[in-house]
Amino acid sequence: MKKLLSLLAVAALMPVAANAEVLQNVNLKGDIQVITSDVNHNTVAPNLYNTATTARVLAGISADLVEDVTANLTFQYANIWGNDPAIGNNVQTYWNNVRLVEANVVLHNLFCCLEATVGRQFYGDEDSAVIYFGPNHYNAEANGYARSIDAAKLTYGDDVKALTLLAGRVNETTFGVVGPDHFDLFGVDFRMNLTDTLTAQVYGYDIHNQDGNVGVYDDHQGIYGAKLSLNTPVRFAAEYARNFGGHRLVKEHKDTGHMVKVDAATDLEKVTLRGTFYYANDNFFAYGNYTPGLLIGHPLAGQIDNYSINGVALFNLGFDVKPAEKWTVSLDGYSFQDHRMKHSSTWEADLTAKYAHNENVELFAGVGYAKYTGDNGTAFNKAALDSDNYKGQLGMLIKF
Repeated sequence: MKKLLSLLAVAALMPVAANAEVLQNVNLKGDIQVITSDVNHNTVAPNLYNTATTARVLAGISADLVEDVTANLTFQYANIWGNDPAIGNNVQTYWNNVRLVEANVVLHNLFCCLEATVGRQFYGDEDSAVIYFGPNHYNAEANGYARSIDAAKLTYGDDVKALTLLAGRVNETTFGVVGPDHFDLFGVDFRMNLTDTLTAQVYGYDIHNQDGNVGVYDDHQGIYGAKLSLNTPVRFAAEYARNFGGHRLVKEHKDTGHMVKVDAATDLEKVTLRGTFYYANDNFFAYGNYTPGLLIGHPLAGQIDNYSINGVALFNLGFDVKPAEKWTVSLDGYSFQDHRMKHSSTWEADLTAKYAHNENVELFAGVGYAKYTGDNGTAFNKAALDSDNYKGQLGMLIKF
């Protein structure tokens, strides 16, 4: 299988590498994720949760074409067990479901100090509440195709600071609101180590709509914010972000959306204690991938600010234990309310476990319980007041 994928990838790269004598440092990369889940719930939206087994494969190569030029090519395939007939389908049927998720070249040492990535690529940190393009893991409700962006990214960095500039286009609607089927994304991210333990980050992203239908929606929508991270025996991070929008750049509407996220953690021998507070008002939008809780956060697919029509105020306390060398067991408790905290909380408790078969293969499992209370306009609880909901999931993750 690896040889076949390598041959396919090399064949696809041939037009790019026509003038290269030979590909150097060819590496196979990707991951395989399989998740099965089952849910007992009383929500008004029965399709919120998957009760199936889903699989996603990411496979590709990274290779040096010539000096200081690296090419990356990655394909992805996803399916739900049982959707194909027992005798299978023809090869063309499966090939029609294969997507090209990475196709870029990286120029190293550009002008002696820069790195440029040009083409289809992943972007952002997977646990970011603000922006992320890439594969999702451990989420049974969003185990479909990974998303990417067609862009040019320019990075300058050293041991103290890192500056990233991004310009690209995404082929989908802007944050799910009415608009064109694509938008241009421009971004800047600057990170700096203020001390050995304190890191500061500032960022801004402008989403520019393309069809010029002024008066229906904003020409510009965006996010800007800042984050401080402290890496001491007590780890701490605080992030604040705001939206802007209008027919001019950097213009805010009345009741502009904003978000606050605070994380803290500390290690006590084999136990890690941690907590999170997340707040977003009813107008905040983001492109993040923060998915707290097996039952509440996962079906929102990173848009946790859409928990209710009145935003969200989230409290999370949890701990991780390593009872044996390859095992990690976690227990989490969550409280979800609208951002004004005027309604009763929705409570959730999750117990999860991960087993590291080796450094590349991990098995994981989780069970969750949620008590939906109050009526704050959520998709979860309008017809499920004071109801009990359960979820269990099993999975396998192989990274190579």
